[in-house]
Amino acid sequence: MEKEEEVKAEQIENFGQIRMEHNRHDHSIYLLSVIGEIEGHECLSSSSKTTKYEHVLSKLAEVEDDAGVDGVLVLLNTVGGDVESGLAIAEMIASLSKPTVSLVLGGSHSIGVPLAVSTDYSYIVPTGTMVIHPVRLSGTVIGAPQTYDYFKQMQDRIAGFIESHCAVKAERIEEMMMNTSMLTKDLGTILVGHEAVAEGIINEVGGIAEAVKRLHFMINEE
Repeated sequence: MEKEEEVKAEQIENFGQIRMEHNRHDHSIYLLSVIGEIEGHECLSSSSKTTKYEHVLSKLAEVEDDAGVDGVLVLLNTVGGDVESGLAIAEMIASLSKPTVSLVLGGSHSIGVPLAVSTDYSYIVPTGTMVIHPVRLSGTVIGAPQTYDYFKQMQDRIAGFIESHCAVKAERIEEMMMNTSMLTKDLGTILVGHEAVAEGIINEVGGIAEAVKRLHFMINEE
């Protein structure tokens, strides 16, 4: 028993992941936390809070094949990060056969938006924020038509994914990405709590109680 508790503590500390069991519904729920910056093919500094996509992808594959897991709860408080890696995680969550629910806490910015809508149902706390902005690349960028075509293609992929997993249209997403009136000296839109629901991105405003209750309900409906 002591060994089992040590393993759970290590999973929380290293990966922000745990299985929620022994509840009154007798369901086993896998908890995935997406926090800080989503790390891609390059390692970030040791002082940064990160979610490593290679850990998440392999764990989600294991969860899909685990008959003991009934549903997945995704907690989000992320500034975004590597676009390709974030989209890969979102596609992985969206393709799970088990019921999934997401909860935006603090923020789910940039590539965190596709992650928030990738689940079957989504919540955001009243003070939670979502920042929608154009794709950005760091480092050296070659100013050629092919580069801008790649940027546009990436934005279209993100907007298409969001549109296919919630009630907002791709045209509206692009409009919010290119908004010049909200973010000083930058492009984009900030949505807080109820605004994200009003736009059709998130299903409901709520907290952990509502998210867990919804997931148990969805598992019972299976």
